[in-house]
Amino acid sequence: MSALDLIRKAKTASHALGLLTTEQKNEILKSVSVLLTSRSEEILVANHQDLKLAQDAGVQRSLQDRLALTVERIDSLKVALAELILLNDPIAELVRDIHRPNGLSIKEVRVPFGLIGAIYEARPNVTIDIAGMAIKTGNAIVLRGGSMAAHTNKVLVSILREAFTSNNHNPDAIQSVDEYGRDGAEAMMKATGLIDVLIPRGSANLIKTVVEESKVPVIQTGDGIVHIFLDATARLDYALEIVTNSKVQRPSVCNSLETLLVHKDAVDRVLVPVLQKLEDNGVVIHGDDRVRRVFPSALEATESDWATEYLALEIAVRVVDNFEDALEHIAQYSTSHTESIITEDAQNAEEFLARVDSAVVMVNASTRFTDGGEFGFGAEVGVSTQKLHARGPMGLPELTSTKWLVRGTGQSRA
Repeated sequence: MSALDLIRKAKTASHALGLLTTEQKNEILKSVSVLLTSRSEEILVANHQDLKLAQDAGVQRSLQDRLALTVERIDSLKVALAELILLNDPIAELVRDIHRPNGLSIKEVRVPFGLIGAIYEARPNVTIDIAGMAIKTGNAIVLRGGSMAAHTNKVLVSILREAFTSNNHNPDAIQSVDEYGRDGAEAMMKATGLIDVLIPRGSANLIKTVVEESKVPVIQTGDGIVHIFLDATARLDYALEIVTNSKVQRPSVCNSLETLLVHKDAVDRVLVPVLQKLEDNGVVIHGDDRVRRVFPSALEATESDWATEYLALEIAVRVVDNFEDALEHIAQYSTSHTESIITEDAQNAEEFLARVDSAVVMVNASTRFTDGGEFGFGAEVGVSTQKLHARGPMGLPELTSTKWLVRGTGQSRA
């Protein structure tokens, strides 16, 4: 059976899945959670195989962190599923209700996309997260989780399919094309008329490849060159906590801080203690000349550092002369993911919110809050950095389309 055959089977299964009630979909999700518990040892053994292969291949630690599943991370997947079950089902939600003078009743309602494709790498948690959201929204899904997580994903996909079978639903709604390697990904990108939307998650190169090569509509989830700007009035306690949390708490994810900008008037008061705390937490600092004058242990920052998503305990730091310079730097180097300002100046805060053109813009908050769970969505599909259909953390409504229902009483158009 070819990868395209599996995609066709998923498309066929999507028709029945889209008609399931909320209760039926929730029962499938409950079964997935139960199976994650009963088969946890099997998951961990498979994940250990993947991690060992990654370590032997010298894969960078940030990717190993994304690849790793632990008992705690499996528990967090179950928590996300429990939250999904409690969330309102968006399917059949009324978006617009119009009554025309001629008596026509016109309603716009949410419906499933049908068949979603997900291409990602070294992130086995995504297998459960995105499949769970697809199930809740009545979408079938085709997964391409990459060779690095092959053993783990094989177990997780079997759990998802078993959850369908145990509830007397067609398991073909969940498919993986991992066994086909690159050919599987290419089949997904060319499956026009079968896959309704394709969602890539991973490195900048993976996302760029999918966007450029896919003939299927793509929702682009971008890499995160994320900025924090320490304004002249930034509070030291805020700066210490927010910058450290944004960079250190989990540096391998797309909402972690990569570039710190600081107003020249906040250098002595705020920047030096912030950099010292980062260094104490093992962060390698790449600074411009003005940073290195006050913090000599910083490495010299080059032009490439401003455009680098480190995904590790490294950060680029630059001193700017004023608010406008900070905005100019962000406009030039940002990937439109998340930016935050730390300030006590209400006017600067509002201007930052209005002028920075990113999916999520913050004031006095850690960039790590750019997350579907933190936004109250349950598990997220990803963070969209484009402007069509979805932007920012993608929850259940972003996995739906709409259709129009028109009811008449014999009307004809004049």
